[in-house]
This record gives sequence, structure tokens and C-alpha cells, in this order.
Amino acid sequence: MPVHSIHDTQPADRWEDAFLSGNGEYGIMVFGHPHRERIVHNHHRYVLPNESLTMGPPTVADRLEHVRDLILAGDREQAQREFSDGRAMAWTQSFHPGHMLHLDTQAEAGPVVEYRRVTDFATGEVRVTWSEGEHERQRRAFVSRTDAVAAVEITGPRLDLVVRLSGELSGRPSEVTFSTSAEVTGDGEVCLAVVGTYPPGPGAAEFAGVTRVAVTGGRVTAEGDAARVEGATRVVLLTRMDRSSSPVDVKALSAALLALPAEYDELLARHSPVHGELYGRGELDLGASDSDRQLPVRELLALADPGTLHPALVEALFHSGRYLLLSSSGVLPPRLTGLWLGAWGAAWSGDYTTDANINLQMAGAVLTGMPELIAPYAALIGGQIDDWRTNARTIYGTGGILAPSRTDGEHGLLFHLDDDWPWTMWLAGADWLLFPLYEYWQATGDDGFLADTLAPWLVEAAVFFEDFLTREDADGRLVLVPSYSPEVGPKDGAGVAGVNATMDVAAARHALTTAADVCTHLGIEQAAAGRWRALAERLPAYRVDDRGALAEWAWPGLETADDHRHVSHLYPVWPLHDITPDDTPGLAAAAREALLRRGDENMSAHGSLHRALVAARLKDGETARANLLKILGRNMVFRSLMTSHNPDLEIYNADAAHCLPAVVVEMLLDSRPGVVELLPALPPEWHSGSLHCIATRTGVRVDELTWDVEEGFARVVLTSPTERDVTLMCRGATDPRRTVHLPPHSPIAVSVPLA
Repeated sequence: MPVHSIHDTQPADRWEDAFLSGNGEYGIMVFGHPHRERIVHNHHRYVLPNESLTMGPPTVADRLEHVRDLILAGDREQAQREFSDGRAMAWTQSFHPGHMLHLDTQAEAGPVVEYRRVTDFATGEVRVTWSEGEHERQRRAFVSRTDAVAAVEITGPRLDLVVRLSGELSGRPSEVTFSTSAEVTGDGEVCLAVVGTYPPGPGAAEFAGVTRVAVTGGRVTAEGDAARVEGATRVVLLTRMDRSSSPVDVKALSAALLALPAEYDELLARHSPVHGELYGRGELDLGASDSDRQLPVRELLALADPGTLHPALVEALFHSGRYLLLSSSGVLPPRLTGLWLGAWGAAWSGDYTTDANINLQMAGAVLTGMPELIAPYAALIGGQIDDWRTNARTIYGTGGILAPSRTDGEHGLLFHLDDDWPWTMWLAGADWLLFPLYEYWQATGDDGFLADTLAPWLVEAAVFFEDFLTREDADGRLVLVPSYSPEVGPKDGAGVAGVNATMDVAAARHALTTAADVCTHLGIEQAAAGRWRALAERLPAYRVDDRGALAEWAWPGLETADDHRHVSHLYPVWPLHDITPDDTPGLAAAAREALLRRGDENMSAHGSLHRALVAARLKDGETARANLLKILGRNMVFRSLMTSHNPDLEIYNADAAHCLPAVVVEMLLDSRPGVVELLPALPPEWHSGSLHCIATRTGVRVDELTWDVEEGFARVVLTSPTERDVTLMCRGATDPRRTVHLPPHSPIAVSVPLA
């Protein structure tokens, strides 16, 4: 059976290789030598206040018609300058680490043998074990979903160590200061505190962590700002964290910790069923050998090969990716680094980059059996939807919503722009960001969520385009101007602004038709639904250029610049299913040509993953495989199975880690309303295997998919909550299309002979 853990036989010397745990609010990173272990504590809401808190979108609505005239006349660079207020590029508040927990052995230590560290995906626990002479020692750690606490337990004979908290992490800005303290409680325990103070100005004032130190069989004393443990057989450390616009109430944090049982196993027993039920729903078996599955993570990573999708490595990354996504989703969805960071100065502020990254990271949440993870994603949007309304009103003078290209999680105002990067002109953001919520509804049929949360936002996305679409071309087609394709302009280099960016065209059509369909389903806004469908019919068609490729701009004279990491113009393929080989074969062929012509620029992970998802939708298994190999074959996976943004472990980044399970699923199973397709992009290395508990966009669950190419069969078990017929497809089958009747709540097994 697949292994739901990783292990290593060597300590991690740097935080990037730390083993990880999290509850969606707190995250911990465990690394270091057994005698000098370090645990970095993170909090999802820890962001460094900066000037962005006082910024809003440029007030340029009164310039819109003039800017449109400039762009249509070909003066795109001037239009970019005038559709701004001359501001310099400003960044979101940067995500930053909290503090470090130091565990330093004080007694004379013997040589470390039989060292082993483990991350257990099923429980969320990180364990470190080793022997010194005749003595076995163990450290365990996890972050509780039920008690909102990071817990550590240390066991072994005569534990003599110093425990302290520190804010001294690499890259800390000098203007962020720390204070530490240790206080003995009335029960003979010690509470340690570390308080970080931000520079004066708007935003939060302080962030803090408090650790309770409880011992068994020895004693603990306060020694300066540290806790000294002597002669104990067990040490339990419980940590809580907070951030506030006023001084953090350290006493309240301490009191909350003292109210918890200082019993690690009791806390773990409350947490494990909650975490385990979510994690345990999905499993991938690619037929890897038991010996490969049992390899230490260093040796497992050595299986990576630029030419082979090794089954054991892909299995491990699939399970790890689901674990890390679950562990970093709770109060918010995952950031660029998930929930973890061991140094200050995160690339791109460690924020939510909304034009590609956050959607790619969330792509597998629903599909791999964790639809609950949509709740924090919806909370992120719900917490800033008023700002999206402000963006639309201030920049375009419209109703509805306009999403920003990035957010730090605290607000969604569109301020990140300058004359060269006209993010004011990206129209697709709201539709793109709402799509994971729409996919959740497709998979679950949750009409309560649709009516109460999603439908009003979909309506506002449609209202924006209804107000925005006032220009026509010579043929009476509506024109999207200004328009922008993240993060690249037309080939001529005369500015990145343009007309009818393919992503914007696709988003407008999808926003209008989806809002209309949802309103019809709910029996609301019927007159508006008719208007929106009529507008969608008047949008421009996708354009195929003279090379036979889907053009990035559906406007004459704006040619595609191929060497770029983003593939925004393939939005109609993934995630929309607007272009498919079955329904639009000509456009699908053009989309594939565009995909093959696109360069890799800096080999960024999100670019390769996006290409792989598009290729899988186009049933091009070899291109999907090649793009997945760009991740696995270029040293982009740390020893925790967290990933990097660029090859050779450059920039700690969760895009690949979190998105890879979705890529695997899309290669093995595609779905759209009414259709479930088996093995659409199967690579040759995965000639047999199984996939369990996968959601589909038909509302049908795939309880199990098994296949064996050599034996010539595929078998799928489908369960539907309601009675329905679905079309079951498998292009490699002797009978590639059939209708399957599904009664409610009754698993139906279907065998498919492979040609």
C-alpha cells in the first residue's frame, strides 16, 4: 500500500528542509540537530505593516473613454500612463515568520545513532527519534485543529535542556524589535513569551508567542528569559500566538495555555480524527515497489529523473501535496509559501498572487476529496469583496467587482501597479478567482452555499461586464478595452495594454453566462439573466493566428509573445472547459499549438504546472508529462517535499507542492457537467494503478478508479447523491463512450475494456 508519511535519516541543517505541520492558522517547521533542535512558529496573519495600508485604487474612471481611444489608436504606452496616477509600484504587507523555539541539550551528550525524523501525513505529527548509548529519545510535535495550539513532547531518561524563544530569524528588519521573558506559574511550570513590536504607523502593533513548559519527573525553573529543565523524563511544550493592533495580551495567552491539559497524547487524540478524516479521503497507487516507497526522503528524491515520472516519487508528492494543502488551509487559504517561512523577506511578499498562483494551489482541494478547504478560500474573498466593489467603482465607474492582482489577506484594494504594469486593466480577476467556488458547487451541489455566498458574487461579476462593455467593433461585436493578459504584452513591445485579451474575453463570457445560469437555477434575476446571455453572444470570438495557434489577443495586429512563464490565454481550456477536443476540436488544436509554442522563460513552477493542466485537458499526455517532469527533473523539491519556485531549490514556494495532486488527477480523470472521462492523459510510466475518492464536476464521486494497460482494463466505481445519467468516456477503450445510469447513493461499478 502507498505510504502516508516521509522519513529522513539525517537531520535538517536549514529551515528549508524542515519537516512541517499546521492547522491552517499556526504552522511549525522542525529542523536541527537532536541536541540543538529548532522549531520555527508561523501564523497565517503575520504580515509586516507597510504603506499599502493607506493606499487605494487610482481614481481614473473619468479618463476611461480617453484611454480607450488611445489604445484603439495604437498608443498603448501612453494609455498605460494615463490610466494611472503616476504612482510607483507598491507591494502588499509581507508575510513573515513568528519566532523560533530553541531546544538545547545541556548535559553531556553521547553520540547520536539510529536517527530518524518522520512526518505522518495521516495525523499531522512530526517525530524525531534517536539513541544515545543505551537510551532512546524522542521528540514529537503537531499543531492541533481542535485546540488551536502547537504541541511538542520530549521524552527520554534524564532530560536536561534549556528552552527559550527568540525572534532572531534571518533577514529581520532592524525596525522590528523583540522582547522575551520567562515566568514561573503557580503550578511549578514556566511560561515563556516573545513579543515582536512593529514600527510605528498604521496596522498591527505587536505579534507574540507564549509557550507553556510542563515537566514530569524533574523540575523546570526560569533562568533569565529561558526555562531550564533538569532531570525530567517528559517535557510538554504548548504554544499559542496572536497579533494585534494594540499590545498583545500575553497574560490571556498564558491563561489559555494553562487551561489546556499538559497531556500530549490527549491533545493528539482530539486532533487526529479531525485532521485524519479529511486527509484520509484520497489515495493514489501507481504500483511503486515497497522498497522504493520505504526509502528515506533523500533517496526518494534521488529517484527524480528528467526523463521518468517515477511512481514512488509521484505517489509521495501526491500524498504530501494534499497534506501540506490541508495543513496550510484554515483561517485563510495557502499563501505563496503555504503557511511556513523560516526567514524574513519572502519573495513577492509571500502574499496571495491572484493571477495564477492561488488558483493553481487550490486546484486539487475539491477534486482530491477536501471540499471543506474551500471555506477559507471563500473567507478570503468575502473579507474583501467590498474592496473589489471599490476597485470597480473607482477605476471604471461601474457597478460590480474588480479583483486585484495580489492581496496580503487583509484587504483587496487594487494598489499594486505603475505605468509599466497596468493591473487596472486586468478584467478577468473576479471570474478567475470565483471559479474554484463555482467548481465546488458543481462537485457538491451545495445550493445553500450557492444562494447565500456565491450567487451574489457571480451576479456582481456579471454586472461589472454589463457596465463595462460599451464599445463595439465594425462588425457590432463588443470590445474589451482596456484589456491585459497577465503578465505579458503583445509581441511588438509597445506596452502591455491591449484589446480583447483572450483571458478577458473568456472571463467575460464565463461571468455573464454563469451568472445567468445560476440565476435561472435559483429562480432569481431573470430579466438580468436574459441581458447577460445576450451580451455574451456579442463578445468576440477567439482568434487563431496565422501560425495556427490560439492568439493571446483577439484583436488584429496584436501578436502573441511566446517566451513567457504565464499561459493566461489558455484560460478557456483550463479551468473553464470552454475549449475542448470534443466540442471545439479546431480551437482545441489551436490551443495545443499555442501551448507547444509557449517558451518556459525562467522555468517557474507555476508555469510548468499550468501548462500540464492545459495539456491534460487537451488529452495530450506527452505534453502534460513533459511539464510535470520540469518540476521533478530540475531539483525543485526540498527534503520536506515542499517545493521551490525555480529550479535548483531557488525560492521556497508551495505552488508545485499544492498543485501537483491536481495535475495527477487531471491526467487520470477529467470531468465536466454530465461527463466523466477516464485516463485522458495517462503517461506510460503509470501503466497500472488506482485513484480513490475523487470529486467530479458532474456531482458524482469516483470512489475508485483502477486500471492496468497491460491487462487491458479500467474499472471505475461511481456514486451519485441523486438519480442521474452520466456519460462515461475513455479514449483508449474499445467502447470509448457510454451512458451510465446512477441511482441515488448506490455505488455503481463499471468495467471498461482498453483497446
